[in-house]
Amino acid sequence: MTNAAGHSRVAFAPRSSERVGFLLVFLSALFWSFGGALARFIETGDSWTVVFWRSTWACLFLLAFMAWRDGLSGTVKLFRDMGLPGLAVGFCFAVASTSFVVALGYTTVANILLMQAGVPLLAALITWVVFRERVSTPTWIAIAAVICGVAIMVSESLTGDVSPVGDGLSLLIAVAFSTATVITRRFSHVRMTPATCLGTMIAGAFAATQLSAFAVTAPDMAILFAFGAINLGLGLALFATGARLIPAAFAALLGTFETILGPIWVWLIHGETPSLRTVIGGGVVFAALVIHIGMEFRRQSRPARPGAAGVPLPD
Repeated sequence: MTNAAGHSRVAFAPRSSERVGFLLVFLSALFWSFGGALARFIETGDSWTVVFWRSTWACLFLLAFMAWRDGLSGTVKLFRDMGLPGLAVGFCFAVASTSFVVALGYTTVANILLMQAGVPLLAALITWVVFRERVSTPTWIAIAAVICGVAIMVSESLTGDVSPVGDGLSLLIAVAFSTATVITRRFSHVRMTPATCLGTMIAGAFAATQLSAFAVTAPDMAILFAFGAINLGLGLALFATGARLIPAAFAALLGTFETILGPIWVWLIHGETPSLRTVIGGGVVFAALVIHIGMEFRRQSRPARPGAAGVPLPD
């Protein structure tokens, strides 16, 4: 939420509101963590059909959420006020959400999620390259660790043991989310909920031009509804509501539950075991992120504005 001047109220949120924020952000990570497990239940062989229906259900959910929260006129205004930054964020989200579904056909859920764990640090790297924003020495060390961890994970592609397409798409997801993070930080007026909703529209429209058929079985449609409306849409709505009530470092830490739980659900439900290199490289990436977030706790003497510390926050 914001005050009349458009500034975040995080620093003034009462203790009870912070507890609500913690719960909502944790629930968002929990819902997101089931994405890989849900996708493995879908029998439709065409990934573009999956992208289309997932995007459609997510789009409808997010439109309904914004209409409920802001009213019809308010929702229209949100889209109108996004401008080019909102379009850019929407495009990044479309690339990331589409690549996630397609990548699932080529690599493990663990590989995808563990690469995404380095997004806040990759965002810091992009900000330094593009805007020459100062990066602290500890952050440089963490970025170097992420690069090493990712290199370990993608090294299997060089040996021919796994498809390079899966690793390439996983990296593309991380880069897209990192770019969206940088744009969100540089243009604080961008509202992430309409931007991500726009992303689902773009992804769905593009998928419609690529898919072989719109028809899916009734069981698949039920899973696609959960995959789109609940996993993606509800997860975004919960994060959008809760992230404004807590400091950015806490939001980032709670977000790591998606990285932890996602591979576990797929392993328990589908028996999908990540490779040794994925575990080692992912462990390096995850450790770098957790240590970096821990240092953010020490650095932040007071609650930070959402979007700081390289954390992408929906509205």
